[in-house]
Amino acid sequence: MRTKIVTILAFVLFLTTYAQDKKWTLLECVNYALDNNISIKQNKLNVAISEENVLNAKGNFLPNLNASTSGSLSFGSNFEPVTQNRVSTSTFGGSLGINSGITVFNGYRNLNTYKQAQLGVESSKLDLDKIQDDISLFVVNSYLNVLFAKENLNVAQVQYEISKKQIESAQAQFEAGDKPKSDLLNAQSTAAADEQSVILNENTLSLALLDLAQLLQISPTNFDVETIEVDAPSLAMLYKNADEVYQRALTNRPEIKKAELDIELSDLSVEIAKANFLPSVSLGANVGTGYGFNLKNNSHIPYFTQLDDNLGYGLNFSVNIPIFNRNQTKSNVNRQLINYEISKFGLENQKLQLQQTIQKAFYDAKAAAKAYESAEKSLIAQNEAFKNAQESYNSGVMTSFDFDQVRNRLVNAEGAIIRAKYDYIFKSKVLKFYYGEPIVID
Repeated sequence: MRTKIVTILAFVLFLTTYAQDKKWTLLECVNYALDNNISIKQNKLNVAISEENVLNAKGNFLPNLNASTSGSLSFGSNFEPVTQNRVSTSTFGGSLGINSGITVFNGYRNLNTYKQAQLGVESSKLDLDKIQDDISLFVVNSYLNVLFAKENLNVAQVQYEISKKQIESAQAQFEAGDKPKSDLLNAQSTAAADEQSVILNENTLSLALLDLAQLLQISPTNFDVETIEVDAPSLAMLYKNADEVYQRALTNRPEIKKAELDIELSDLSVEIAKANFLPSVSLGANVGTGYGFNLKNNSHIPYFTQLDDNLGYGLNFSVNIPIFNRNQTKSNVNRQLINYEISKFGLENQKLQLQQTIQKAFYDAKAAAKAYESAEKSLIAQNEAFKNAQESYNSGVMTSFDFDQVRNRLVNAEGAIIRAKYDYIFKSKVLKFYYGEPIVID
């Protein structure tokens, strides 16, 4: 028994350790968000409701069928249920019936309602596509922020290690009498500032991981992501101009397709409203029978014989012709026509917003490419300057203060190129997103 307990505890410990050590990839983060995000789940339920609306609209073409029964108990002077003679007695009677009805014509209201329900399913699916795209883009951005924070932390840690070596060098030179104590104190001050930078970047990384975990709606405890190598982005623009991306986006963006569907839905609403101007035709059928018993007289007609003798059938046909309904139909049609015009403006507005968003994204990406190119040149220059400064400092030509100034410029250049790299990568992905290309590759 003890061996089993130890085995179970070891297995649980293994699972716990594995869960803590596991790092999420970008694809895992996106897929998890798509499967578990609450807003996405809500929109999936909206799709299910729309599908039920189609089933409901399809049922309007079918006849209904209803069964009914009733019973009564009476005392004293009353009509005998079967003979209908007034007698003073106690009676029990009832009826059974089945009726059915079907709409033959109602101004194509049922047909247009069915078409509208079908378009409603497509519209709900486009809403789902839109929120899935948005969530995917948010996750990619948040994931890149984590990688950006990790690179910044790595730079800060490297600089801190350099600072600690500078302290060792300054200490040795001070003890040998080659450097004044001020150089040692300056090295210690720089190391303290670099240590603070490490702490700040660690906190920034923790917050970036927290943002991503909250976006995924999971616990941030022991959460981490896989560090992937992000190559230096190509400075060549992916697309010639913003209009190239915009024209492609018009054919694939769900918000545009939904706005187009809204126009069709509004047009069908106009036709449904106009149906009230037309006559409606319905057809019905019924079958019924009755039974009755004199509770004071046992010589009554058998139950099934009564049902058979009292059985009756009926058909009915009705036509409803609207003549005047206080201008209600006319007003409703006018409202739907206005909504139709509103939906057309809605499409134009969606196109305008999309065009403006893509134009901004294109010029943002263009500016980010230039910023990255500039940061790259600056880093190359600062690296050369740092090498020369290090040689000068080691040979005693340069003071520690001047050396720190050069090193600080190198640190700033390293931070600038990291920022420019991730800024350009994300903005390039935004353009791919609108162009319809996948932003996450398996």
